[in-house]
Amino acid sequence: MIRSLLLAVALAGALLAAAAQTPHSHRHGFSGAESWARVFDDPARDDWQKPRQVIAALNLAAAAAVADIGAGTGYFAVRLAQALPKGRVYAVDLEPDMVRYVEQRARQMELANLTAVLAAADDPRLPAQVDRVLIVNTYHHIGGREEYFRRLAGSLKAGGEVAIIDYTRDSPIGPPVAARLPAAEVKAEMRRAGYVLAAEHAFLPHQYFLVFRRPAG
Repeated sequence: MIRSLLLAVALAGALLAAAAQTPHSHRHGFSGAESWARVFDDPARDDWQKPRQVIAALNLAAAAAVADIGAGTGYFAVRLAQALPKGRVYAVDLEPDMVRYVEQRARQMELANLTAVLAAADDPRLPAQVDRVLIVNTYHHIGGREEYFRRLAGSLKAGGEVAIIDYTRDSPIGPPVAARLPAAEVKAEMRRAGYVLAAEHAFLPHQYFLVFRRPAG
């Protein structure tokens, strides 16, 4: 069961801690979102996370609805909301303090199109269907993944896609190697959940970037 959201003890200072948005395992309290924001939203992360390129690769329509599952302090959610002033972004997280933090951040930045959502371990609880789901550094923490993604399909609009970004086995940052899932395993699990691989991007230095589509019917 996924519950608390925290990294394992950092191995390389703040950079390793910044390697995940809101990991769902490694049981630990995750209050103090303001403190973790200095890690998760460290500008140095942009060098390897390449958020602009990631968002461009999602190929979003101007009025698209997007869910960032495992949004943490809003690293991607805020950027998505800024890129989609006519769209809608849901920042989904299990940790109430992270949800509160994103709500506050959306108000301060006047991002009326950004909504924070408190999820359950087995259900993102999206309030509406979306065109894209983005899951960054979180897939390997989700329990019962095949059932989770079968359920998630009901929250996708026709032609909707799920983009999964997570650490490669040989990445110098990220969770312990034993906790990482190879891309081939992600592809197999998503195939069993009823999705097809729609795209695979190779521009991230430490992560794979896979895009899946749920076939009509």
